Amino acid sequence: MKATIALLPGDGIGPEVCAEARKLLVAVATRFGHQFEISEGLIGGCAIDACGDPLPAETLARCREADGVLLGAVGGPRWSDPNAKVRPEQGLLRLRAALGVYANLRPVVPHPEVARQSPIKSKLLRNVDVLFVRELTGGSYFGAKRREGDAAIDECRYTVGEIERVTRQAARLARQRRGKLTHVDKANVLETSRLWRATVSRILRDEFPEVTLEHVLVDAMAMYLLTRPASFDVILTENLFGDILTDESAVLAGSMGLLPSASLGEDGRGLYEPIHGSAPDIAGRGIANPYATLLSVAMLLRHSLKLEAEARAIERAVRQALDDGVWTADLRRRGAVCTRDAGDAVLARLTATAEAAAA
Repeated sequence: MKATIALLPGDGIGPEVCAEARKLLVAVATRFGHQFEISEGLIGGCAIDACGDPLPAETLARCREADGVLLGAVGGPRWSDPNAKVRPEQGLLRLRAALGVYANLRPVVPHPEVARQSPIKSKLLRNVDVLFVRELTGGSYFGAKRREGDAAIDECRYTVGEIERVTRQAARLARQRRGKLTHVDKANVLETSRLWRATVSRILRDEFPEVTLEHVLVDAMAMYLLTRPASFDVILTENLFGDILTDESAVLAGSMGLLPSASLGEDGRGLYEPIHGSAPDIAGRGIANPYATLLSVAMLLRHSLKLEAEARAIERAVRQALDDGVWTADLRRRGAVCTRDAGDAVLARLTATAEAAAA
């Protein structure tokens, strides 16, 4: 297969983890006989510094032409003034909107050994396998924003069409998994949530009757995620709620450095990134956890390039590295490996797997 991949390292630890992702992509291409053209672009704070725009036109054009986009992270203290007219996060939001990637997929599957690092009791983490589907291009993040005297307004707006398309995506995924969809809203207070609940109920009733549906209020879900996470399969929610809940779910895995994400649109292209952010406090020290980024590479191969065997090989290699105790500083204090060593450990296990399969 020939494919073009846009690589956007961004800020903070983004360049460090994306360097490991590039090495992994090259290794996959070599081991499985593909041709990946990888081109880099600026986004976020580094793009502001270089050209005054968090999403330069050249970067956007490169992403639109690519078969998949892999992003590191954006933001940092240098650009943290909330009153600044130009901010790194604007580049990411604009990119999501421009690519039309409305469905954000965030899987949470705690590794048995690493789960011991979680403050959650081990018995609660048994059989946890959750897939969040977060609507990504609507709601208050993209609504009108204004100041009126001593008041501020952030508009949260959703249309039936926006809700329908992400609901269908979530329901298809639930049908392929364990057949259960949990929709999270605040329908006892918010009109947008009432529209969500009515629309989700109709789509599931009319188009996916084989999928079990339940509705849970967002404040209750914040508690249930930590007290009975194994009871959920696919969790569907709107943009703001999804942002908060998926970050909360990192505690189930033991570290945000282990959780990948995929943002998908209608045409098969996608934007892939770890959920951990730029982590400016450890940037440049070579201790960042690259596993979430490497698992995001696996999601890119699976969803945008349709290379399921290659995606599974990466996931298996990461799992084996964790099994063997190749842990970065976010997972253990003593005996922690550096970013490069963790990436190399995955490459070694990927190579061993490929050689064994060819034997």
